[in-house]
Amino acid sequence: MTKVFHRMPKQTLPVAVAGEGIEIIDSTGKRYIDASGGAAVSCLGHSNARVIDAITRQAQQLPYAHTSFFTTEASEQLADHLVAAAPKGLGHVYFVSGGSEAIEAALKLARQYFVEKGELARRHFIARRQSYHGNTLGALAIGGNAWRREPFLPILIESHHVSPCYAYRERHEGETDEAYAQRLADELEQKILELGPDTVAAFVAETVVGATAGAVPPVREYFRKIRAVCDRYGVLLLLDEIMSGMGRTGYLFACEEDGVSPDLLTIAKGLGAGYQPIGATLVSPRIYETIVGGSGYFQHGHTYIGHATACAAALEVQRVIAEEKLLDNVLARGEQLRARLRERYAAHPYVGDVRGRGLFVGVELVEDRATKATFDPALKLHAAIKREAFARGLMVYPMGGTVDGKNGDHVLLAPPFICTEQNIDTIVDRFAAAIDGALDATGVARPA
Repeated sequence: MTKVFHRMPKQTLPVAVAGEGIEIIDSTGKRYIDASGGAAVSCLGHSNARVIDAITRQAQQLPYAHTSFFTTEASEQLADHLVAAAPKGLGHVYFVSGGSEAIEAALKLARQYFVEKGELARRHFIARRQSYHGNTLGALAIGGNAWRREPFLPILIESHHVSPCYAYRERHEGETDEAYAQRLADELEQKILELGPDTVAAFVAETVVGATAGAVPPVREYFRKIRAVCDRYGVLLLLDEIMSGMGRTGYLFACEEDGVSPDLLTIAKGLGAGYQPIGATLVSPRIYETIVGGSGYFQHGHTYIGHATACAAALEVQRVIAEEKLLDNVLARGEQLRARLRERYAAHPYVGDVRGRGLFVGVELVEDRATKATFDPALKLHAAIKREAFARGLMVYPMGGTVDGKNGDHVLLAPPFICTEQNIDTIVDRFAAAIDGALDATGVARPA
């Protein structure tokens, strides 16, 4: 019996022994196409020689130095690279070891910023239903994933939630994108007024919603209107691009497509592509300068922040993305993936929506396409799709509770940026076979 405490201890997992391009190979020699990048992490695929060489060089030179004593060339160079590419108004980078840590750092930065300014009443954070920002207690508290939050509610800090920008489900019939975006901005404004404008620290949102609702993009103008509301009341805008950032949508920073710059922005998964654990919080100069000009000390930190080897790996990942022009491929292959899925499921009664940006694609399953009624949660259709796909050598990222935390099924696809046209076709074929297999396994009648 394994001595590892796995996240799913009842399951016997295959042993991964190698990776090659977009595939992972287990100890029996079976190959799996990583069509979800694990959890939207492995954007360069597996065993990229350039990144491995960069890790080796850094480890041979200096694997780690504690940030209370030193900075390193690797962290300084990576910060310069990120700031040069970031949306206007982000001037500094705080490195951590993953996405949840990046959110924790951002929440603390937001609070300390107002403490340093003397606005001690600003303590409230507003986020959105059906969001997910991480699994540490602070990140879980502001997230809107009901299933993940429920066991820990008694120990979570108070937070507040407004509606997501989820056009497939929540835009009214006949409502334009402009009107829908305005309605959501008005809802945020009302929540700020209800709490008291001088008590709200930040509004937190995923630029493109990831795990909880499945690659849900905002409608045009949504974030411009949200930005205007935040500015009106001095509320910070914190964008979570842990899943959607670092090229996943075809833009290095997903919010570039929306024409907005946040005050705080979190990244992780695609930053290091899984080659080393790393995340980061990008910070506006006014937040940075307020703390530097005040106490001069950010009251936060973890042992491995700014880890030299992790920063060296991430820097090489970003150089590969830029030099090999992989964002162009993300846009082209993402368009191909959505087009192939929409073509294949144009008349399928159980596929309600195919959505996303770049190589960040969600497929929402419904029992009735006309009414958008969901399948019985007891069927766990999303889990059946994962099992059937895995058996066919395909890794996908499914989740239930898409609509309200209990009802709804979706599957997230986030293949590596290096995918070819043929890879995408193979992914769609295996995915289609997995859906058929899952319908059979759960007793749902296949369409004629």
